[in-house]
Amino acid sequence: MLLTAPRLPKVLQLTLAVIKPDAVAHPVMLEALHQIILGNNFVVVKCKDLVWRRQDSEKFYAEHSGRFFYQRLVEFMSSGPMRAYVLAREDAIRHWRELMGPTKVFQARYTSPASIRAQFGLTDTRNTTHGSGYQVSTSSYFLSQFSPDSEWMEKEEPSFRSGRMQYDHQKQIHTLSTPS
Repeated sequence: MLLTAPRLPKVLQLTLAVIKPDAVAHPVMLEALHQIILGNNFVVVKCKDLVWRRQDSEKFYAEHSGRFFYQRLVEFMSSGPMRAYVLAREDAIRHWRELMGPTKVFQARYTSPASIRAQFGLTDTRNTTHGSGYQVSTSSYFLSQFSPDSEWMEKEEPSFRSGRMQYDHQKQIHTLSTPS
């Protein structure tokens, strides 16, 4: 009989999730989105409310410079408060992108009616959320004190993955449990 080692859970992946100004402007919607994140088994590693200046939006969306929607996007993203999250979960990027749904709200309503953008989005720019297609390195632009490689992945990820965490309702993040 061949014996194999038990399969370990996969390493948690980090992703950036941003709640855009259109949703943050409505506290009930913002809370509903937060509950959707929690209800979909994401670990909230970091959460920060912020406001961008126009230059911040221009820098972040520089890859879209010259495209027809660039000015509208830059103006919108610097129009009011946003909430940035660093979320963790096995295959977090894919799960967050699926939960958001297609960028175009009309398409989201037709193809993914249960998605965030289908339920809460207004237009293709005011589509409620942003999600990174990459590992959380872009989060440093939103959360300057967060270092995913050394700070979190090496020191905290194993404890979060093993379930030694609790949700702090006041801070709206998951924290490591302290041994009793």
